[in-house]
Amino acid sequence: MSNIVVIAEVRAGKLKRPSLEAITAALQLASATNGRVTAIACGSGLDAACAELGKGGAHRVIAIDGAAFANYSSDAWAKAITAQLKGLSPGAVLMAHTAMGKEVLPRVSALLDCGIVTDAIAVAWKDGAFTAQKPVFAGKATLTVRAVKAPFCATLRPNTYAPATAGSGAEITKVTPEAGEFLAVVREVVAAGAGKTPLQEAKVVVSGGRGLKEPANFKLVEDLAAAFGPGVAAVGASRAVVDAGWRPHSEQVGQTGKVVSPPLYIAIGISGAIQHLAGMRTARTIVAINKDADAPIFKIADYGIVGDVFEIVPALTKAIAEVVKHK
Repeated sequence: MSNIVVIAEVRAGKLKRPSLEAITAALQLASATNGRVTAIACGSGLDAACAELGKGGAHRVIAIDGAAFANYSSDAWAKAITAQLKGLSPGAVLMAHTAMGKEVLPRVSALLDCGIVTDAIAVAWKDGAFTAQKPVFAGKATLTVRAVKAPFCATLRPNTYAPATAGSGAEITKVTPEAGEFLAVVREVVAAGAGKTPLQEAKVVVSGGRGLKEPANFKLVEDLAAAFGPGVAAVGASRAVVDAGWRPHSEQVGQTGKVVSPPLYIAIGISGAIQHLAGMRTARTIVAINKDADAPIFKIADYGIVGDVFEIVPALTKAIAEVVKHK
């Protein structure tokens, strides 16, 4: 029997959806090892988030809840989480591959003196060991990593697993440890584009490239994303248009931007340079719209439309808006 632990991400009192996806992965590992899933959340005012983790399938939830943890501090949170993990002796520790996950779990693994697999797209229990799969060589190949030392730590790419919804509640334990020394604390978060769907969490990503010719034409991309309804789609961009100053770097999809894996990815006027493909090739369904029939993007697209984006995209936007309207 093995404890599988998920480190949940809670921001402003709200549980981030990729944490529920990590619960799904943890439940699969627990089923294979006859284990239990424990979720750990750190912060202040965690009651609602802990209840959601229980409903998501966690068997137990540990809340590191206190005023001292109200402001995010990667080093202090990692130390507090590690202290709880040492008492659990977990076989595996999972966290979403978000900005917080990329910062916290490596610190935790270092404190536990174990390895870590980042940006995993699948985890499993095979031949008596935990394994993880992750894309390598700009997504051209998949590497399988086998754990040789416990605990096995991995961050999971968002949208790889469906969010867990199978639970009926969990045993919730609240602890308030000494905060200790904070080497750095986030005092304030200035959010740009409040209310927008986070790019890495979106179910649909609509990205534009140089084929749109000028920044003003990105309204075609924004309109298409909006047609899916609130909270569904996010706008992305290729590196070329970000470098040109058309769009902010926060929207860049690619090897030097964000890696996304949505159920649906729509590439508009994007040729498909390897840098861009590395950031979106694991999307479940890829739709490409480009006037160049030989564009590399068509080699990985599930559906390709060769034609003028200025004619095709408005028609597609209208059609999707009609479908959403009558759902």
